[in-house]
Amino acid sequence: MSLMNLLASGDPLYANGVNWVVILIVVIKVLLSFGICLVSVMLMIWGERKIISDMQSRIGPNRAGPWGMMQTLADGIKLFFKEDLIPDKSSRFVFKLAPFLSLVPALVVFAIVPLGGVVTIGGYTTEIQVADPPMGILLALALSAIGVYGVMLAGWSSGSKYPLMSSVRASAQMISYEAAMGMSVLTVVLVTSSLSTRTMVDSQGGGPWHWNVIRLGVVPFIIFLMAAIAETNRPPFDVVEADSELVGGFHTEYSSIRFALFYLAEFLNTVTMSAIMVTLFFGGPSGWIPPIPHLQWLFPILWFVGKTVAFCYLFIWLRGALPRARYDKLMELGWRRLIPLSLGWMLLVAGFLVSPWWGLGMIVAIVIGGVILGRAFKLGSELELSDTAVLPPVAKRIVPPELVRDLSDRDEKDESGS
Repeated sequence: MSLMNLLASGDPLYANGVNWVVILIVVIKVLLSFGICLVSVMLMIWGERKIISDMQSRIGPNRAGPWGMMQTLADGIKLFFKEDLIPDKSSRFVFKLAPFLSLVPALVVFAIVPLGGVVTIGGYTTEIQVADPPMGILLALALSAIGVYGVMLAGWSSGSKYPLMSSVRASAQMISYEAAMGMSVLTVVLVTSSLSTRTMVDSQGGGPWHWNVIRLGVVPFIIFLMAAIAETNRPPFDVVEADSELVGGFHTEYSSIRFALFYLAEFLNTVTMSAIMVTLFFGGPSGWIPPIPHLQWLFPILWFVGKTVAFCYLFIWLRGALPRARYDKLMELGWRRLIPLSLGWMLLVAGFLVSPWWGLGMIVAIVIGGVILGRAFKLGSELELSDTAVLPPVAKRIVPPELVRDLSDRDEKDESGS
């Protein structure tokens, strides 16, 4: 298949070849996508500050602009003009490169998300989507993996031990949850028989009962949601930026616009992951369209925005409601729970796609495998707590709790006596 046929199969814009009008439309779509990303981040930061302040009975930003909406813009301008400091012992080139390795993947991933249906401009019909490559969802997974390099290199190149510790923890966390995320995405690929995000949306166009969250039994969506929270370092999985332990995390040594790029990448990843979840599991821009002439193209965009905003609110709600998870519990959840569950559910979906008998056979195999795996985890935990353990248990008190309680009671008596 030639390059033009490949492009035309994804977007009708390229059906009659490429000329200056086609190039102009593509450039406009790229610029609009970039602008949408920046505006969405600004609104996401403002919304998070206002919603969490309301949860905590505070006012939140209310000075810059109406309802404080310009506060994020003011903060960005301030960071842009602050002094840019580079540590003496840092690797200067890598130190400058790392923020872009975190930001650029988030921008590119947003380009493959279908924001709406199709629209006709000057006789040229095009999808409301920057690009629809045949391997679109694989591109999203690959780019999310590149984001790990930005975090790891930022901590390593700083020449400081605390950012390095944070970057190591971040890399282990993100790589662990990428496996579960990839297998939950694979269940969507199996049921839609395509890697194209547009095809995934079209396969869910029959209404809510055709959405993948229902067709796949909810479990892959729950796995993807938890993995997305860990991938974006959002609470309760924000141990990468555990302020009480690591000062500020992997970006401690950054200042000015470079710190702003990390901040921008974090919130843009939240918006992008929300858009990807809507695309994979909730039909993307599909929804009821009223028969209003000349506005048929607008309602899919409104459906997409509404669904994405709902997930952004969910991220904010979780941040305001849940405490930070302990790191060993976070890693245990990823390796011992989510990865086996996502692998078993993927095999179950594949079995039922082949035939009902294969599906029943997969159920039996998964139950047997789950029992064996659970028994292995139990034996491992018992061995870890025994006297023959090679390493001491994580977070075990060095001083017996009875002695700690006795010492604290004794201190209280001395203070009351004095």
